[in-house]
Order: sequence, then structure tokens, then C-alpha cells
Amino acid sequence: MKMKFAIPTLGNKLTAHFGHCEKFAIVDVEDNKVIKEEFITPPVHQPGVYPKFLADHGVHVIIAGGMGQKAQDLFAQNNIEVHMGVQDGSPSELVEHYLNDQLQTGQNLCDH
Repeated sequence: MKMKFAIPTLGNKLTAHFGHCEKFAIVDVEDNKVIKEEFITPPVHQPGVYPKFLADHGVHVIIAGGMGQKAQDLFAQNNIEVHMGVQDGSPSELVEHYLNDQLQTGQNLCDH
């Protein structure tokens, strides 16, 4: 089974605020193993742009610290699973935690 994950990053680590990321880590998984990790620069942040951008990249799952309700709704409309309240970690580590049912989520770290 193939899956594609997106993690908002700053300095190649998870950033708490989805809309203020420097790059997205795109992590490809096949047969429950990370096979590729790349960092892509997103377009200028405007409401609704990131969900379309990541959907166009074939993303299935977002791992984030927090994001606004509008972005959450747009991801849901695109059948993209969102996990929020994640505190820190490298993209590959976070995906490994997800794959092993060990991803620690919590409250949305975004307040809008």
C-alpha cells in the first residue's frame, strides 16, 4: 500500500503553525516503510491555497501542530486525513510513529 504524508516544517523539523511553514516535507510510504522524503517550498500562503497544493501533490495524511478550521474543512473535502496537536519531531520520525500507531496527538496548537 502506498501513502503520501505532508508535514509543515521550519528548519526541516515540524513547525507548530501549519500556515507559517517554510517547507512541506513530503514523505512517501510503501508497504509501511518510508521510501522517500523531500522538502518542497509551498506557494504564498493564502486561505485555501495549501489544501489544494497538497491535494495536487497526492497527499493522503497531514501531520501538524495546528491549523485553522477552514484548512481542516478543505482537507476533509479532499479526503485528506489530518492529525493535529503533534509537538515535535523530524518528518520521517513522525511518519514512523503514525505507521506504528504511536503518533502522539493533542489539542490543536492553532487558535484561529
